[in-house]
Amino acid sequence: MLTTETLSETEEIVQNSMDYTLFSWSKQKGINPIAVKYAEGIYLYDYEGKRYIDFSSGLMNVNIGHGNPRVAQAVMEQMQQVSYVTPSCVTKVRGELGKKLAEITPGNLTKTLFTVCGATAIENAIKLARLYTGRHKIITRYRAFHGASYGAMTAGGDPRKIASDAQQAPNFVHVEDPYCYRCPWGKEIKTCNRECVSHIERVIDFEGPETVAAILMEGESGTSGCIKYPPDYLKKIRALCDKHGILLIADEVMSGFGRTGKWFGVDNHGGVVPDMIATAKGITAGYLPLGALIVTDKIAAAFDDKPLMLGLTYSAHPVTCSAGVEVLKIYEDENLIENAANMGRYIEDKVEEMKKTHPSIGDFRNTGLLGCIELVKNRNTKEPMAPYNAKASEMEIMNKVAAKIKELGMYAFVRWNYIFIAPPLSVTAAQVDEGLDIISQAISIADEYIY
Repeated sequence: MLTTETLSETEEIVQNSMDYTLFSWSKQKGINPIAVKYAEGIYLYDYEGKRYIDFSSGLMNVNIGHGNPRVAQAVMEQMQQVSYVTPSCVTKVRGELGKKLAEITPGNLTKTLFTVCGATAIENAIKLARLYTGRHKIITRYRAFHGASYGAMTAGGDPRKIASDAQQAPNFVHVEDPYCYRCPWGKEIKTCNRECVSHIERVIDFEGPETVAAILMEGESGTSGCIKYPPDYLKKIRALCDKHGILLIADEVMSGFGRTGKWFGVDNHGGVVPDMIATAKGITAGYLPLGALIVTDKIAAAFDDKPLMLGLTYSAHPVTCSAGVEVLKIYEDENLIENAANMGRYIEDKVEEMKKTHPSIGDFRNTGLLGCIELVKNRNTKEPMAPYNAKASEMEIMNKVAAKIKELGMYAFVRWNYIFIAPPLSVTAAQVDEGLDIISQAISIADEYIY
């Protein structure tokens, strides 16, 4: 066995992590993680000096790019003042961050419960919806991910939950997705009757409208494949909610804070205002863990004279709130949201060109800088390069693609037959070209399997 004296620095770092820590969503042996020494802008650097372009912004959260000294400075100053107070106390940054969120959210979403991550924002959204309405059922989509805690995991339809979800949380009802590239009803978006919406209305009728507390929808779809809503889809869902007294919860954990070229994903849908927004990730750009549940003044007022039975030890943690305040300033000072919209359009044009040389590109779905290339073996049959919830034995082609991407110096999120394109919002056109060139070389491997 190698001793620490005979290991290189990288080998020792990797071995310590392999020996003493567990890896999420992964087998624990035979993996080869990147040992990151430092990160700047949209690049990661390992201990050998190899540079990787980060084309997934970490886990679609490092929206402002890596290593921004303004955040470190704000956090340091806050820790020098006070590092922690209980949620029953207040700090300057708590109110500042809450006020700024009220300014940038749509409609009358004005009150925030701070949580520690996206999953805890979703958990508290579910609980609050039940407390406020007195109802118990939550309607969610199959192709969605809402977090890995038990309630959030059950709410999502992601198959990663299956292994541990035998005793799933009760009173969640799943519905089909508006997956236009693979429409469950065999329709075309230009001529369909929005069967994806009438389907949900039937489910509401079957379940009993008086039992449904909320419909939980992503502001824009993320790791389930960036499945784009039809243009009027969320408007129609909003109308269904209004008709039956159901709350609309927008999961903006991934799609919030400029990722889609707007402050929030729902802002792309013509004035749709949810009753709650659950968010995290981009609120601090991943520099520190923080989540937020933002609700309407009407919902908040219902608890003016009765206790709000929600709470977390680290709610409104002053250090994480200080990071959030500074990150939101950076979005505006550096025009990152406008850049996300512009670079998103640039990427869309570039991928259209790539389709001409890569017959394995079946579809590209993108909003701002939240995009996904779907690889297929045949454009007519749409047979995927790897099936939904693919087994390890079915991932041979995509594993080769992913390995090539890493070899060429890119950190990217590859899942099933999807390659995600979600660089930091600070990305330039030249960096987009650099990243897409790497992806293009890797996709050439998939092209060999076309029939």
